[in-house]
Amino acid sequence: MSPGTRRPLDSDVRVGIAHHLGWAVAVTASAGHVVADRRRIELIEPGIPAAPVEHEAGPLDDGAAARMVAEVRASALRTTSASLDQLAAALSGPVVSISLRAWPLDFPDDIAAQRRPPYDSRADSVMYCQVLAECAHVRGWEVHLFNAKDVEAQAARILGERAGDVLRGPRATLGPPWTKDHRIALAATIVAGTELPT
Repeated sequence: MSPGTRRPLDSDVRVGIAHHLGWAVAVTASAGHVVADRRRIELIEPGIPAAPVEHEAGPLDDGAAARMVAEVRASALRTTSASLDQLAAALSGPVVSISLRAWPLDFPDDIAAQRRPPYDSRADSVMYCQVLAECAHVRGWEVHLFNAKDVEAQAARILGERAGDVLRGPRATLGPPWTKDHRIALAATIVAGTELPT
């Protein structure tokens, strides 16, 4: 996403993340819900498997799988940290919070458990959420969790009559891309402003 999508703001800002395996859409907004920045950020280095548990661990024993996942996680930490530093450096106001898709807080850490249903299909996604949260905590940012299925509706209730303009208006004012991921990420920043951090 082009640097031209940034707007100078002097207030604190909140970041919303709509993540995928290895990358994410990040939308940063002011307390008044003005989009300050939107961009794709990388969460893992090129050439590193983006879905190690679901797609790569199959033929490996638990020990080898655990070592591979640890290497992938280390790459994710390096890349995510660099991406968040680049984002923060581009903003004119300090980041106060980051919003991430919720995951079960009792999700198992043990690779043997992660490789079995029902955890195997979610383990990689959870890893990215945990890495993003860890990187945010290091920077002193509050971490808020959201449910992607209903965060837009929650934001719409908070915004009332302004909902359409705030959530869909950036497509007209900033130009494309403004996808469902962008709306979810922006909505998450709105909801975060009304919740206590986790």
